[in-house]
Amino acid sequence: MRVLKLVFDWSEVWALMIPIFFILIKKNKSKYLRPIVVYVFMAFFINLFADIIADFKIPFHFPIYFQTNTFLYNTHSIIRFVCFSSFFLLLNSPFSKTFTRVVQVVGFTFTIIYFCFENFNNPNHISGDFLAIEALLMLIICMLYFLTKLKDDHFKPLESPDFYIALGLSIYVVINFFVFLFYIPMIEDNAEFANQMWSIHNAAYIILCIFIAKAFNTPTPSHAT
Repeated sequence: MRVLKLVFDWSEVWALMIPIFFILIKKNKSKYLRPIVVYVFMAFFINLFADIIADFKIPFHFPIYFQTNTFLYNTHSIIRFVCFSSFFLLLNSPFSKTFTRVVQVVGFTFTIIYFCFENFNNPNHISGDFLAIEALLMLIICMLYFLTKLKDDHFKPLESPDFYIALGLSIYVVINFFVFLFYIPMIEDNAEFANQMWSIHNAAYIILCIFIAKAFNTPTPSHAT
């Protein structure tokens, strides 16, 4: 059981190796998928460093600043927002592009304001409210994507790599909006239950990585950029 728990705790790292495998063997050159490639590789190294800090900070006597990995989760959140919103901007939909840019501006503005008052590397817990807002903004962008595709009579979702990415991201943010929102209150009230909630996050992240891998394993339609 301890081995299974350790494997699951490190799922934020090994799950990313699934899309990395397909990125390397399929070599999909589609322009709109490039932000996702950037995200996958950056997320892998960020999550690897975060888990190393979590598991080895005490036995290896890491410096004070590396006694917490909060700054990595915040950095990951910002990179995820930038990369996925850039991915949606590269899709050919003027309607979505306009509103996605608005959501980007809101997200960047919120980030600046939030960290003017919040410690970027909070030693006590993750920035739950920040991660929740990022998830909400990404959900809005996903909804704009699906609303646009509903109007496209020629859209074939199961043959479109972008559909799998949007679907995987939607599942991830819908589930984790509530995890992020209630994680800090739960830490203060019931730490054990909070850990179980984070297991839900890890499961959702595995799903996201599987859908990203599926996207890179799906041939890009000839009309796509």
